[in-house]
Amino acid sequence: MTQQIYIQPLSLVPGPQLVEGGAIRLAGGMVYAREFAVILRRDGAVVERMMAFSDTVDDVLAKLPDDAAREGELQWSNLRMAHPAMELGGRTVRLDQPQVVGILNVTPDSFSDGGAFMDDPEAMREQAAKMHEAGAAIIDIGGESTRPGAKPIWEGEEIKRIQPAVEHCVSMGAAVSIDTRRPAVMEAALEAGAHIINDVSALRYDPRSLEFAVSSGAPVVLMHAPGSGEDLHADPDYTNVVFDVFDFLKDARDRAIDAGIARERIVLDPGIGFGKSLADNLALLNNLPLFHALGQPLLLGASRKRMIGALSNEAGAHERLGGSLALAMLGMNAGVQLLRVHDVAETVQARNVWRGLRDAALTDFAGLPG
Repeated sequence: MTQQIYIQPLSLVPGPQLVEGGAIRLAGGMVYAREFAVILRRDGAVVERMMAFSDTVDDVLAKLPDDAAREGELQWSNLRMAHPAMELGGRTVRLDQPQVVGILNVTPDSFSDGGAFMDDPEAMREQAAKMHEAGAAIIDIGGESTRPGAKPIWEGEEIKRIQPAVEHCVSMGAAVSIDTRRPAVMEAALEAGAHIINDVSALRYDPRSLEFAVSSGAPVVLMHAPGSGEDLHADPDYTNVVFDVFDFLKDARDRAIDAGIARERIVLDPGIGFGKSLADNLALLNNLPLFHALGQPLLLGASRKRMIGALSNEAGAHERLGGSLALAMLGMNAGVQLLRVHDVAETVQARNVWRGLRDAALTDFAGLPG
């Protein structure tokens, strides 16, 4: 018999004073949680769901079997954990507020901007500068499309694609992540000045990736995808997609830590759109606050994805700005630290307005007695 516990934040508020102090600061960010569901799952089935407020969670955990109670205590601590800033070369990326990660694809076949920046160095440099100047905290560079049906490429070709982009972005003073699942590409990118490894296979595609990531000392982004081979979208088989993705990311985190990657250098990504139906994606997005219980910063990559088209009369990839901003705002309201997007300027503006609202909410005592 296998048993898992999950602590899911439910009632989120802009500031603790709005509920007279009865809320915790979620993951050290600008979102506060007041009410929680403590969920017990055995052999894949939910067997118990208990409600608690921030001041009664300990009482609920005390009623659970010892193993579940210990895991629950860890998750409760994780939910209240403030994450240190990421030091990326000469840049400091704070994780106490949402940060925007700009996407720079140097591929011929990415679903949104395939080919636009691969064969035209000037267009690539212009796009990189545009994102950097608009306020991207990090630029994420990818040389291989991982959309459904995309064909894998030779690592030498991938290196040829990403190296000039990495070197240029670093020369601008940008923090750079490399979106790859191949250790040779990771190595070439870091040698060119990149700072973060963003692996959509969670360091599973190549057995050498984990070893290289450990030796490099670079921060890593570990993403959920059901496939472990060439097709990351293959074999989705979920009992409960939210809990199954949570368990996968927990295992990926523990595997990385056990191998020697420092915990403060691990970011987790639920993998929106990778081997997931529209219903699966919506379930994950509606339950994003749960993933803070893993104790790591979160990255959300939902920009321009197919689900937006499915919900908006099959709008094409370049007609999905409104939906992308809606999902970015959802991520902000859930306390997500890193938002990976195509439309940097628009998302930064939305973030700045959101931040202004949150700052104001911390001094808004309207409706309280006294």
